[in-house]
Amino acid sequence: DVGEVYSRLLDHRPVIQGEIRYFVKEFEEKRGLRELRVLENLKNTIFETNERVLPKCEQAMQDNLSETFKRLQAANAMIHRLQEKEYEARKLQADKVMAREEKCIARWEEFMKEEQNKRAEVDEEHRKAMERLKEQYSEMEKELAKYVSF
Repeated sequence: DVGEVYSRLLDHRPVIQGEIRYFVKEFEEKRGLRELRVLENLKNTIFETNERVLPKCEQAMQDNLSETFKRLQAANAMIHRLQEKEYEARKLQADKVMAREEKCIARWEEFMKEEQNKRAEVDEEHRKAMERLKEQYSEMEKELAKYVSF
């Protein structure tokens, strides 16, 4: 008797197992149909995407890519022309600078030659003046030597 009372009052395993089986059965039946509908919808969506949307996207992409490629080629050609013009302008500027530099160097060399010639002339005049002064002083010494002997 006690075992039966115990099992009826305190052992809830058979009741719980029955409830679990009922819940699983209900869940699987209801969930199974819902999952089947979801899978069917997914299949339809994928089929529509593959058959209709994907080809349209590919065609639009090809059209846009070819147009973009043409624009990029035109932009590249324009940039190339601009670079050539800039290169020519820089080359012309560099040539002008080189010409000015060469002209300045030639002027400097000419100036240095003139200065060297002037310095040589001044040195020559100085040497001649020194010789005249030496002669003058030597004559003055001779004349002084005449007067000193008195």
